[in-house]
Amino acid sequence: MEIALYVRVSTTRQQQNQTIEQQLERLRDEIAGHPDWHLAEGHIFRDDGYSGAKFNRPGLDRLRDQAAMAAFELVLMTAPDRLARNYVHQVLLMDDLKKVGCQVEFLERPMSEDPHDQLLLHIRGAVAEYERNLIAERMRRGRQAKLRSGLLLPWTVAPYGFVLDPERPRDPSRVRLDPVKAEIVRQIFAWYTDPTTPATLYWVAKQLSDQKIPTPTGSPRWNVATIRGILRSPAYAGTAISGRTRPTAAHQRKSALKPVGPGHSQRPVPVEEWIAIPVPAIVSQETFDLAQKRLDENKQMARRNNHTHDYLLRGLVSCARCQLACTGRSRQPGYDYYACRGRTDALRAAQGERCTARLAPANALGQLVWQDLCHILTEPTFIIHELERAQVGEWLPQAFQARRQSLQATLAQLERQQSRLLEVYLAEVIGRTSLSASAANWFKLRPV
Repeated sequence: MEIALYVRVSTTRQQQNQTIEQQLERLRDEIAGHPDWHLAEGHIFRDDGYSGAKFNRPGLDRLRDQAAMAAFELVLMTAPDRLARNYVHQVLLMDDLKKVGCQVEFLERPMSEDPHDQLLLHIRGAVAEYERNLIAERMRRGRQAKLRSGLLLPWTVAPYGFVLDPERPRDPSRVRLDPVKAEIVRQIFAWYTDPTTPATLYWVAKQLSDQKIPTPTGSPRWNVATIRGILRSPAYAGTAISGRTRPTAAHQRKSALKPVGPGHSQRPVPVEEWIAIPVPAIVSQETFDLAQKRLDENKQMARRNNHTHDYLLRGLVSCARCQLACTGRSRQPGYDYYACRGRTDALRAAQGERCTARLAPANALGQLVWQDLCHILTEPTFIIHELERAQVGEWLPQAFQARRQSLQATLAQLERQQSRLLEVYLAEVIGRTSLSASAANWFKLRPV
């Protein structure tokens, strides 16, 4: 019988302690006691440093794909919590494997179809989930205590201009400055706070790009968002902040033609809930405060916040060519347009990726949409017609419609093949046995 092995550890520290090899050794010893079991080297699936609370594990994905192809009949693991730390995930995974004819066994407690064994398995899954949540909560509270005492950095990656100690990267007392990058940060603050310069983020980004100074990621062109992030970070004034934002559900998408994505966003946290950790300062507090004042003033005086035209479709128009959102632009009184962000973004233009879509007249487009909206509200039958079109998939993009038609054609072909195989089988059965004519006709007329 062909079998497979699955082993997993949650952290890099466990991986370094050879717990994966310990699991494999125990599983191989168990295999040695069953001469009828055969293990191929390609049927050993492992996940090093992946949490059991998530589905997206490369080793588990390969295991499920191979099980669906009937590559083996049994999956052997050391304990149920290696498969999943979430009770619901554990039940779903075992159910999926059983549906494709693959059994699951554990060394610590071999399970059978006996109701008592199944109950024990479910209880162990619930206990594993509780244990994972308990460990996560203890780690969170311990991390918060270290942050409040100033013994732990809130960074996993050092901000631009800082260098962490490779031996103790989370120790605030061992943070040092990169002399070259720190000087670039000082120049950014000096440019932005100098009253004799234009004092715009685009101007600072252009100066850095023209001087061929690499970005924090090594790119040749600086982004406005990167400059804003540097100017807004209090770490450059000597204070690293933990807990400035918290994750929350996303309420809007970047474009109507783009998916929502992971569905998470960041929401600011009140200042009194921040945790401050002292680090070496690159600029003075006065310079940092002046930069914040300039940023707030420029934000208030931005043209997008002082437009005089009320766009009917503001935030609803997207570019059909590059799928990005469009913003309202007023060239002169009476000439208002929707322009693609890919057309107006300076970084895209510098990289040669500027969108070439034409501007959409705001007044003409607004009138068309308003007429359609009035037509929909006054004609209920139109809504019914469009809902029927949506149910049959006509609202899907062309690529999805083509894929759907291809799948329907494939299913129709499989049904025809199944029908022909059934006819051949019935012909053989009828030729070897004496079925009555009514029984034979019943088999032939039975729907597939």
